[in-house]
Amino acid sequence: MNYLTGLCLGISFTVIFTLNTQGQQLARDSNTTLSEVIVKAHLSEQPLGRLTTSVGLIDSSLLSNSFGSTLLPALNSIPGVRMEERSPGSYRLSIRGSLLRSPFGVRNVKVYFDEIPLTDAGGNTYLNSVDASGMSSINILKGPDGSLFGANSGGVVQINPYGTGKNTEEISFGVSKGSFNATNQQFSVNHTPSDQYSFSFNQSVQDADGYRENSAMKRHFLQTVQRWNYSPNRELRLVGFYSDLQYRTPGGLTEKQYEADPKAARPPAGPNPGALEQQAGIFNKTIFGGLVHDIQVNSKLKHVFTVFGSQTDFTNPFITNYEIRDEKNLGFRTYFNYFSSSNADLSWQINGGMELQNGKSSILNYDNNRGVKGNEQTSHELKNGQHFYFTRLTIDIQKRLYIEAATSLNYNHFKFKEQYPIKENEFNNTKANPEWMPRLAFSYLLNSAMSLRASAGRGYSTPTNAEIRSSDNLINMDLQAETGWNYEAGMRFGNQIVQLDASLFQYKLKDAIVRRSRESGAEYFINAGGVDQLGLEVSANVQLIQNRNFGFIKQASISSNLTLSKFKFANYEAKGIDFSGNKLTGVPSTSIINLLSTSFPNGIGFFLTHHYTSTIPLNDANTVYSKAYHLVQSKISWNKPLSEKTRLQVFVGADNLLNEKYSLGNDINAFGGRYFNAAPTRNYLLGFNITI
Repeated sequence: MNYLTGLCLGISFTVIFTLNTQGQQLARDSNTTLSEVIVKAHLSEQPLGRLTTSVGLIDSSLLSNSFGSTLLPALNSIPGVRMEERSPGSYRLSIRGSLLRSPFGVRNVKVYFDEIPLTDAGGNTYLNSVDASGMSSINILKGPDGSLFGANSGGVVQINPYGTGKNTEEISFGVSKGSFNATNQQFSVNHTPSDQYSFSFNQSVQDADGYRENSAMKRHFLQTVQRWNYSPNRELRLVGFYSDLQYRTPGGLTEKQYEADPKAARPPAGPNPGALEQQAGIFNKTIFGGLVHDIQVNSKLKHVFTVFGSQTDFTNPFITNYEIRDEKNLGFRTYFNYFSSSNADLSWQINGGMELQNGKSSILNYDNNRGVKGNEQTSHELKNGQHFYFTRLTIDIQKRLYIEAATSLNYNHFKFKEQYPIKENEFNNTKANPEWMPRLAFSYLLNSAMSLRASAGRGYSTPTNAEIRSSDNLINMDLQAETGWNYEAGMRFGNQIVQLDASLFQYKLKDAIVRRSRESGAEYFINAGGVDQLGLEVSANVQLIQNRNFGFIKQASISSNLTLSKFKFANYEAKGIDFSGNKLTGVPSTSIINLLSTSFPNGIGFFLTHHYTSTIPLNDANTVYSKAYHLVQSKISWNKPLSEKTRLQVFVGADNLLNEKYSLGNDINAFGGRYFNAAPTRNYLLGFNITI
């Protein structure tokens, strides 16, 4: 252990245990106790101290203080959550090790945009299509929580779009410019013309040349939220966005290539040309949205009904082929909340509802003639359907003991037919057996500042379209769903100065889906026996100085978060090799995040983030590891009131201050040892925002 690693471990353990409120909802109100902080996690608002789930909360202050125009720093500040970036626009998100099956995008995690599932019927989640400036906050429920949200085994991410919270009158415009020709422009407006109607609108353009060859990125993004309160306690809202995203994919390098020239794109190898020659990249045009009807029928009964849809035009020039996908998705979600009469000794609540999605995809593959579509290779039509019914009962005894019992019944089916080179007239149909996903949990409030919790829940996650028909263009009908039980215990503490939380869990996963790659670089997936995941997540937020009106420092807080992951394969054998007992591929055993936030007179603010990541096994045999690294980011801002309503913010930031050589998005189990995707060296950002 080097000096810097030891130092950051020492700092972390001086302030440890985890509720990562990060945005510090407790800290902003010096009179707030843990039992008074309200969050929406399970369909209704609950006091944070009563919550039975391990949760990470990201508010607008953390999003705005993060370096750059990306969700990556904010999400990586949450213990147990890891977001990777192989190149600008190419992201992967995991919760508690689900990166094992996240070669592209998001797997094993269910994502919602307001009340609408961003994860479609085929399991795709185009999180990189959404702009960070269009979000007001994010809630992350860690561990399988399918009792209310359907199939997942990693967790649930709930995105609250800008404009869905408290109505405000605001217009803002911002521009930033950074290293590697990174540019971001953002405009937003939130307006309430009448007591019955309000709307928000977000627009942004983001582009960058990238650090490596063949890594340019550009995204045009439009988002709106329209709200009609047509009568008291009744709201109809339209939520939607359009995203036009394109980015180049440089591809993985071998260790020798990575050491010689980390900026290089994947070079030609054998009969296969390189990423630059093939102009490898992604072109994704997605329109997404829905109508949400939210009605408080009376003081006891609430009903929410959502109808939604999306369409994605997806093009992927790859090393060995040129893929075009047309994806359509429709569905609805509805649920009731019924609250008993308020009683100091006993009260209860029951939720019940269902969610249904149907998706249709046409996937065509052609020769890739240096970025130009050539002769057709193969094509398929796919249909996905999933629906589930859910119910949840909570009992509150004397405002101290909170008991929760929930379950869902999940149905999934998959159809496909080949269109080329053989044209099939009928769909091949597979239907999974219905799966129950129960969850039992409780929390106990020891006093207004401290609570204990425990839970047991079943995780279940079906293979996605991108895994059944992966980039090798073959249909793998032998792929089975993952399933397992998660057992967890934790504690929370919060007062005016300190907020603490700790989570200890064990998740025993069966039929884990893992990634393999062929010589061409095309990927495919197999079931890998079992995975035993033992983890500890701890963090703290401490208010060093609170809202002081005198002195050099007006406010200062520090957060420190630790994730320990002892994840190992169990009963896993492939091609005659027994990997049982090996570390889980792609997951660091230790991750430490330290955050410092300070405010000075004259509107000066300073935000510093330090992130330590230990070595990561890059293949199932554990013969190759990435190196450990320390990532340090900082941001300085100056906030100047120009008038009673107009504010100007100027900021400058720096990323990778230590100029570490590291890979922020490794290709696990890569054929030919092409594991490494170099992250940018030290880089900078300058910009401004003006708010009216």
